[in-house]
Amino acid sequence: KGELLEFRPREFELLALLVENKGKAYTRDQILEKLWGIDYYGDIRTVDVHVRWIREKIENDPGHPVRIVTIRGIGYRFDG
Repeated sequence: KGELLEFRPREFELLALLVENKGKAYTRDQILEKLWGIDYYGDIRTVDVHVRWIREKIENDPGHPVRIVTIRGIGYRFDG
């Protein structure tokens, strides 16, 4: 839409990971390992929260996303 969007560093890293691998689904565990590190000790749902924040910024309707989609039983994929 021509708007400047601001992302927190981890949001940007997550969005970049998904965009650079368009069409590839990542599990929450894979995302945590790649972005938070193998030694991350915390709630796996942190990925869901970050995805929600990104969707609120880039989706026309965050409740019905078309860019970052949820792959049931797997994780997330960027479809553009």
